[in-house]
Amino acid sequence: MAEKQTAGRDLLGEFAPKFAELNDDILFGEVWSREKELSARDRSMITVSALISGGNFEQLTPHLHKAKANGVTKDEVAEIITHLSFYVGWPKAWSAFNIAKEINKN
Repeated sequence: MAEKQTAGRDLLGEFAPKFAELNDDILFGEVWSREKELSARDRSMITVSALISGGNFEQLTPHLHKAKANGVTKDEVAEIITHLSFYVGWPKAWSAFNIAKEINKN
């Protein structure tokens, strides 16, 4: 079972309490916990791909950490980004590689 997410409440709880609740309880609580339907590892690969595709690089960093924790390897991340580069754009791939390289230093 996935660990309880509190980032929404920690970062936005006072400013946007409903959004924080939806983030922590629904998205990361109910949706991410549906591992019978789709593993956390697969969800991480899909989420990383979606974030890169949309150019949402601020959210990519924590999701690459989550992907690593969910068992997605450095080589798999590199392959995901390489594959996506032809579909979502070379500049997005470069941006994603810069972030992924920092996360996978250790």
